[in-house]
Amino acid sequence: MLKANLSPEQRQQYEIDRSFFVVGGVTGRQYRITYGTQLNVSVLDNQGKWMNSLCFVPGDRLPVGDIMLAQKLALELFEIEALKVANSA
Repeated sequence: MLKANLSPEQRQQYEIDRSFFVVGGVTGRQYRITYGTQLNVSVLDNQGKWMNSLCFVPGDRLPVGDIMLAQKLALELFEIEALKVANSA
């Protein structure tokens, strides 16, 4: 389900290194989601460099791809709410 909901560019990047970039729906900030379920969302600065990592997951136990899709959609559609519940490192 993850690959079906990625843009062609995101899908191509995912095939290369199991990560893809997402633009926040409110702030326009860039994030990178890497394969995994914890601390797998990187906040990037304006030059695309890592600033910090975020951890937020759905409440249920889901396959990794479903968690990554939920993170993608949350950042695109509910960015502020997702950031409020995320832990950062």
